[in-house]
Amino acid sequence: MANIDAWHAVVKTRDPQLLSDLIADEAVFHSPLVHTPQAGKVLTTAYLTAALHVLLNDSFHYVREVHDGEHSVLEFALELDGIAVNGVDMIQWDADGKILDFKVMIRPYKAIEVVRTRMAAMLETLK
Repeated sequence: MANIDAWHAVVKTRDPQLLSDLIADEAVFHSPLVHTPQAGKVLTTAYLTAALHVLLNDSFHYVREVHDGEHSVLEFALELDGIAVNGVDMIQWDADGKILDFKVMIRPYKAIEVVRTRMAAMLETLK
């Protein structure tokens, strides 16, 4: 699956151009921290860029993946400020293999607060 391989390349390199190339113009990002969907390539790219910086530390790893046609679900785990965090990335791909919809869920609640604070700071630096 070229699309999931491309996503793993983004995660591995954090390359902003690879990320931008992978996101459809009409993409929508669903954050565990913001109650409204973030629509469009610009916002989706910003949120995913911030997430890559906040979550991708040495402990980050995908635990399992499930792929079914245009849908992928990737469970991840990491440690952040001494908190064991796990979550799920749910990706819908378009016909061209680009990200059309990206939803993130994170647990436990204690981790959400840490991620929220760090994401807000990172999004501010990306402006």
